[in-house]
Amino acid sequence: MKKLIVSLMVVLLFTVGAFAANQLEIFSWWTGGGEEAGLLALIEELTAQYPDLEVINATVAGGAGSNAKAVLKTRMLGGNPPDSFQVHAGEELTDTYVVTGKMEPITKYLAEWGYLDKFPKDIFDICAYEGEVYSIPVNVHRGNVVFYNKAIAEEIGMTSEPNTWEEFFYYLEKAKDAGYTGLSLGDKNKWTATQVFEDIMLSQFGAYKYTKLWNGQQSFNSVALKDSLQIMKDLIPYFNKDHSSLTWQDASRLVYEKKALFNIMGDWAEGYFKEMGWTPGEEFGWFATPETGNAFMIISDTFGLPKGAPNPENALKWLKFIGSVKAQDIFNPIKGSIPARVDADKSKYDVYLQWAMNDFSNLALAPSIAHGSAAPGAFAGALDDAINGFLATENIENTMEDILWAAEDEGYNIN
Repeated sequence: MKKLIVSLMVVLLFTVGAFAANQLEIFSWWTGGGEEAGLLALIEELTAQYPDLEVINATVAGGAGSNAKAVLKTRMLGGNPPDSFQVHAGEELTDTYVVTGKMEPITKYLAEWGYLDKFPKDIFDICAYEGEVYSIPVNVHRGNVVFYNKAIAEEIGMTSEPNTWEEFFYYLEKAKDAGYTGLSLGDKNKWTATQVFEDIMLSQFGAYKYTKLWNGQQSFNSVALKDSLQIMKDLIPYFNKDHSSLTWQDASRLVYEKKALFNIMGDWAEGYFKEMGWTPGEEFGWFATPETGNAFMIISDTFGLPKGAPNPENALKWLKFIGSVKAQDIFNPIKGSIPARVDADKSKYDVYLQWAMNDFSNLALAPSIAHGSAAPGAFAGALDDAINGFLATENIENTMEDILWAAEDEGYNIN
């Protein structure tokens, strides 16, 4: 009897182990619109390639991953990592998880799979720390984009897309006079207002000086920062009054519903518009945020291999898959993003995405604060608070002081 019990326990342990070995938990905040559809398409293809694989699609809703990041941090610090998780390339990855020893380097796997020369060096540079790469980019987004309702634009006589802030404000006023919201905003999650502000900063510092803010070669204490706050203040009368109660999707929907002319948003909004039935270039148009046409505000979703992942072999299958041309060409046209790989099939991408792909290849790349590429989370959070407070107070001097304090706390140049 004792032998039988031992034998049954061995069988049970083997069965549980075998079951667990067939699992893959993918953690993300892709829960709606084109991003969810793109993820599900990836999972469908992955399981077609590995029929015995059981994928656990672990998602947490919340714009820009605000809720998911909190849940993930708790899990990682508690020794309960998923097999792989979505994280923005840059400081969000390195400062939070790499420096703290929570990730495995994957450089050797990239070499083994033949991927090292299939992605731009600049992309792998922001996924790396001390010479090792820690994540694979599945996409590239552009943060400095204005989307607009073409019917409203025609109605108010917007015959060309504005390149300067002066031209932009001219059409904001025309839209307001016609009874529309000029610039829709949904900052229920604070990052959306910060994204508008970082675009303004990019326009006032210029791509070269903006990028040097993060290595200390450019001071925050500059007339460019004060001018950025002035432009942000000037935009406030053109926002929808209920902006603090709306999400980014709600704000983009105001453009879709012909209630707002413009929306400054990353190009995941393009995927959202398509999900609602719009065709790029027909019902909606786009242009670079005023005075940033020579720069590409880069945001990249990546996945890596956590230390202590329950199923590391399956995680590596996932990483190899999402780094492939096939996977990137499945995911990105649906999500409204462009592939990180240099050899993707451009014919699979719509007119907007081809525009973004061309600019990505030819313009200066600038890292996003709001999406974790440029600065550690502490600075991004402080800027979130400063800008959202500014929308209420409109006090330029106090807000500039708050930003300089946050920059000084991170060791940035404020002299």
